[in-house]
Amino acid sequence: MTQQKRPPTKATEDRKLLKTEPYADTSFLETDAWRALRIMGEFVEGFDSLAHLGPAITIFGSARVKADDPTYKAAEELAAKFARAGITVITGGGPGIMEAANKGAAEAGGVSVGLGIELPHEQGINKYCNLALNFRYFFVRKTMFVKYAQGFVIFPGGFGTFDELFESLTLVQTGKIDHFPVILWGSDYWKPLIDWLSDQVAGDAMIARADLELFRLTDDNDQVVKWIEESFVEADADRDETEQRMGGEEAAEAEQEKRHQRHRCPD
Repeated sequence: MTQQKRPPTKATEDRKLLKTEPYADTSFLETDAWRALRIMGEFVEGFDSLAHLGPAITIFGSARVKADDPTYKAAEELAAKFARAGITVITGGGPGIMEAANKGAAEAGGVSVGLGIELPHEQGINKYCNLALNFRYFFVRKTMFVKYAQGFVIFPGGFGTFDELFESLTLVQTGKIDHFPVILWGSDYWKPLIDWLSDQVAGDAMIARADLELFRLTDDNDQVVKWIEESFVEADADRDETEQRMGGEEAAEAEQEKRHQRHRCPD
């Protein structure tokens, strides 16, 4: 472009870009277009940071549980069992059950992941996460929980825990994810909800009776680990069967895609 008629006092675009102080009104940072870039950036950072986790389980539960609560101790013990089995533990990165799970995994020498969220009341990432990401957007964070975990263990909790529970059940029910065990820990806490789902919700045909089999209930950490390991074996068997059915160009494309997913961008 010619600058022949440009007023001598008018800066070029390069000059605007390189100025230390903002050249123009910075209100564009609050526009939806700019938010879209932030959202894309969060997805890219999450995908890049978590792509090499390997087998992983997300543990959910209340942020309000204290360290002397029996469920805190149970979550800590369960996460340690996962870590010793070579399974990464992912949580929301906060206090309570999340802290307990991250602590158990970290102190057992495992990978302890915390996916935090920006909230009006800052809670911060707990100190037991050896891999931590903080998100602005709930839907990006939720994608990471589902994409990089192969199952959920749901400890007693409130609205946030319920949200993750029912979203995961919806994804399994609608076939969006396969071989995804959803395990409710704590019979006394969850039994009234299960009774309501069975009597009222299924009784009124709002869900199918078969949907009540999309989750399991236990108070036994060893049983949780057993169910998770069995789901991994089943998933591997189905994956092998699928790959054997695939042939020629389709198999080559799948392998290429797998390599691309595993490739990490240089720092």
